[in-house]
Amino acid sequence: MSAMVPYLILAAIVCLAALRVWRRRRRAATPETTLAAVSVPLSDRLHSDVALVAAREIRERTRGRVFRVGTIIILLAVAAGIVIPSLHHNSSSSSPERVAILGTVSAPLRASIVTLGPALGAAVTVASEPDLATARHDLATGHVDIVLNGTTGILVNTSPNAQDSSTTTQLAQAMALTISLQTSLQANGLTPQRAAALTHPTPLPITGLHPAHKPQAGHPVTIYGLILLFVLLSQYGTWILLGVVEEKSSRVVEVLLATLRPRQLLAGKVLGIGLVALLQASLIMAVALGLGSAVGSDLLKGDNPTNVLATVVWLVLGYIFYCWVYAAAGSLATRQEHIQTLSFPLQIPLLLGYITSLTAITAGHASNFVHVLAYLPPTAPFAMPVLVALGQVTWWQFLIAVLLNLAATAVIARLAATIYVRAILRTGQRVRLRDIARSGATITSSPAI
Repeated sequence: MSAMVPYLILAAIVCLAALRVWRRRRRAATPETTLAAVSVPLSDRLHSDVALVAAREIRERTRGRVFRVGTIIILLAVAAGIVIPSLHHNSSSSSPERVAILGTVSAPLRASIVTLGPALGAAVTVASEPDLATARHDLATGHVDIVLNGTTGILVNTSPNAQDSSTTTQLAQAMALTISLQTSLQANGLTPQRAAALTHPTPLPITGLHPAHKPQAGHPVTIYGLILLFVLLSQYGTWILLGVVEEKSSRVVEVLLATLRPRQLLAGKVLGIGLVALLQASLIMAVALGLGSAVGSDLLKGDNPTNVLATVVWLVLGYIFYCWVYAAAGSLATRQEHIQTLSFPLQIPLLLGYITSLTAITAGHASNFVHVLAYLPPTAPFAMPVLVALGQVTWWQFLIAVLLNLAATAVIARLAATIYVRAILRTGQRVRLRDIARSGATITSSPAI
């Protein structure tokens, strides 16, 4: 997979080049109709107006108490999800199972007790106790976990039950079987060394006709990327819907259109909300990575830089694609009651791509259906990073998916701008696509657009 890194960089260069070509075409297609347009470059005026709208959106979103409180809650939840498991893992791994021994026990038997630990994922320490009373006291106070009374019995603090799967219980049960077997063998005339060898025999070698499959490593970054992308699209896509509908319902858009073109207003809104979303997502990722590195979490273990880069690339591509989709849907609504109806169809490809891709990455294998979803722009941001993580996609397939997504984004952006221009001033009832198509010729001929 490291061989795909140059092609991921190439995909990013293609994205930037496509954006630059699109901007040049838009600049060449926009007429200069006023004296002010002659004195001031049109691109500068367009960029300035779009920047003003984007700055307005950023101020409104970040100034709200809901955004600030929600961000703090998310950061606290992320911090708790990283720190608490790490502390629990460190405390459990740093505390070995302590076994106290009464009486005389042979050295091979002591060694057998210690070798039981790695099989249970724990370290085992062995110490001697002078008498039973001291051993019971140390067991009750937590200084030792298990007491071996010679070869006659094992004492623990709480009697285990059938549902008890703790390391202490498993070690006590393994000790009971091992010591009982060695004691029986020694009673039949075998030396302690021979009895220990019989209880820990050398396993037979296992040889396959074919080489072993490469073990599947964990892909935490890909999984977290899927979750983050789904949350971003669900939350901030709704923000775009709400923003467009609120302006239409309050008639603020009529004031804005007195000095702005509809396409500028739409581009500024998408850019502003997009920057707020990326700011919050970047803050969450920075906190997660910083805390993970500080506490020694395995947040990035099992992933290589290719998976991380592919996840970031498709997170950005997917977010840009759906921003324009939600913007087009928002221009069709006139009241907030329409938002739920319009957002539901948009959630279908999100849920399909998210659930299918998450199932594939956890199972360690992608089906043919996932391969198909990786080339469809609505689901490619979810499916393609999974194929990259699983090593089931080549560089040219990755590049084709990127180009298809860029082409679809350009088409959706143009369609969204057209719908926005034709539907932004329609209020009072829900706007339908066939109504917009009928009135398209009249509206597009207006010089204000």
